[in-house]
Amino acid sequence: MDLHTAVMYLKGVGPHRAAALETKGITTVEDLLYYPPFRYEDRGNLKPIGELAPGEMATVVAEIASARVQRVTRSGLRIFEVRARDSSRHTLLCKWFRGDYLAGILTGGQRAAFYGKIEYDNYSGDLSMVHPEFEILSGADDPEAALHLGRIVPIYEAAGKISARQIRTLVDRALAQVDLSRDPLPERVRAALALPPRDQAVPEAHFPPPGSDLRALNAWRTPAQVRLVFEEFFYLECGLALKRRNARAVEGIAFELKDSARQKIRAMLPFKPTGAQKRVLKEIAGDMSRPHPMHRLLQGDVGSGKTIVALEAAVIALENGYQAAIMAPTEILATQHYLYSRRILDQAGYVVGLLTGSLSAREKDKLRQLIVEGIIHVAVGTHALIEGQVEFHNLGLVIIDEQHRFGVMQRLKLLQKGKTPDVLVMTATPIPRTLALTLYGDLDVSVIDELPPGRRPIETRHFTEDQIELVWSFARLQVEAGRQAYVVYPVIEESETRAIKAAEKMHAQLQQVVFRSFTVGLLHGRLAASEKDAIMQDFKAGRIQILVATTVIEVGVDVPNATVMVIEQAESFGLAQLHQLRGRVGRGADQSYCLLVTGRGTEAARERIRTLRDTTDGFRIAEMDLRLRGPGEFFGTRQSGLPAFRVANLLRDREVLEMARAEAVRFVENPPSVEELRALVGYIRDSWQRRYGLVLVG
Repeated sequence: MDLHTAVMYLKGVGPHRAAALETKGITTVEDLLYYPPFRYEDRGNLKPIGELAPGEMATVVAEIASARVQRVTRSGLRIFEVRARDSSRHTLLCKWFRGDYLAGILTGGQRAAFYGKIEYDNYSGDLSMVHPEFEILSGADDPEAALHLGRIVPIYEAAGKISARQIRTLVDRALAQVDLSRDPLPERVRAALALPPRDQAVPEAHFPPPGSDLRALNAWRTPAQVRLVFEEFFYLECGLALKRRNARAVEGIAFELKDSARQKIRAMLPFKPTGAQKRVLKEIAGDMSRPHPMHRLLQGDVGSGKTIVALEAAVIALENGYQAAIMAPTEILATQHYLYSRRILDQAGYVVGLLTGSLSAREKDKLRQLIVEGIIHVAVGTHALIEGQVEFHNLGLVIIDEQHRFGVMQRLKLLQKGKTPDVLVMTATPIPRTLALTLYGDLDVSVIDELPPGRRPIETRHFTEDQIELVWSFARLQVEAGRQAYVVYPVIEESETRAIKAAEKMHAQLQQVVFRSFTVGLLHGRLAASEKDAIMQDFKAGRIQILVATTVIEVGVDVPNATVMVIEQAESFGLAQLHQLRGRVGRGADQSYCLLVTGRGTEAARERIRTLRDTTDGFRIAEMDLRLRGPGEFFGTRQSGLPAFRVANLLRDREVLEMARAEAVRFVENPPSVEELRALVGYIRDSWQRRYGLVLVG
């Protein structure tokens, strides 16, 4: 049996259990050995019941003398009680509140191990455990009892009906049959960091040696655990470094930085650029002048001026006789980019076109013709840009906004519309450095960390639903002073219909009752692009004073006169989304306000509101959002291409990721020998690519 053997052939598995294990991503013996415990328990304190003392954590092995469901009459609460007796004839009472589901699992006559905190029971005065961990043992001479008791024990997430105890047994059997002495981690790397070899690290990560530090184990910081985390990150970062190196070796367009481009850029700038914008443009222009394709991520907080920098980059391409494409994830954002680009680039004599899914077939045909003939210099659009019929005359620069909302294949499809175009990826969602290194490991990163001059920090206030009249009074005062306001409703449970109904109902209420003397507009995702455009133009022009909307205004909307953002049911939004919505105001010189209105939310929701109230720093907010939601939900793992790690954890293991990245870059750029680099590439192709697939694409 080796690491590639199907787990079905391990003793005790078979087809039925193999199907259950597959739901956890376990199909081979290697997958099983890299299925980490999520917690460790010290069951070393194995005592007879007669020697137990209140307050200690202990493991008791005893026979179940009785098991019953007891109902507390007044509350109707059902308590499952087990009375266990060991060879000392003393008894231990074990209780599980709302534990009637255990009635068919723990029954009289069974021998079991119970692990938990020893207490005195308030009612009977007996020694007891409340909600103890338990495992049913097969008999007095259970040959595997030593695996589950009297030691530090790994606790696994169950796979269907396969319990943590059964997984523990299977892991032990696999370790006994598989040779782990061939270590794929390069010797130079392992020695430099004093990491244990694989045949030591894997067994110790599952079954820690006596005397191991339980706190270090549960923090995943023992040498064996760090080795496995490092290994996973190292292969990922090597894959990205190789991909980056290969991309840099491809022949691309060496754009000439012409005087005409400099003049046009100076002429079209709507304001004096910040130092950060100048620095970032210099980095981009440097990339574009090299004879290899640019792959750069442009990060910046809401309102930092990323779009104007992207358009400056577009001018460099246009002045060299090439076209540019700007792809955005939503029609409203694509429309905003189109209107802004046209306003900036028209004066320089460039033609900008908008291609979206809602256009008629006739309109699409006409636009596609203008793009292929090169009459449209900058094509702005949604996914419609990557349709098969769209061809460019001479595509030189691809700009992708809010990249994490696209699948990696979509990015690749747009790149294939040109020969080897330069790529600039933009995001207004601040991404913590650790995640940016992983998600965008093949890109160079530029950060605009400075807001345009004259911008004031937005003041954020929190109100509960019963204080809504205060919110409307404040908004009315701002509108009477000549300002404008947004009122936003959440899309709940991915059902935009409900959000639209709530928005429509509130629109009528605000227009007819609360703000009768003002014009109240309504904007949501189901409107046609022309209707959305008309509403946004009316709002920009001040003809609409209060705009009721769903989250279609989350990014890309720029109305400097809007100073109030009211977010209803704010507890329903994610932290990054709240920050994005808040960024729709504060875009002019006047003081702006974000008013968060909440009902009863969870503690996590309250934490989000507190964070938003306390800081306007997008990177701090992103860090907190990541901590609250986890990386998968933060990005939408399936869409972004973010790998689902087996052992590593991006939140817990940041410093290990940094270390792995540094070692990977060093190894790929300066390998000990061609043979060792070739061996690493082969290992990544055979093992790593099988697990992470599309993260290597694009």
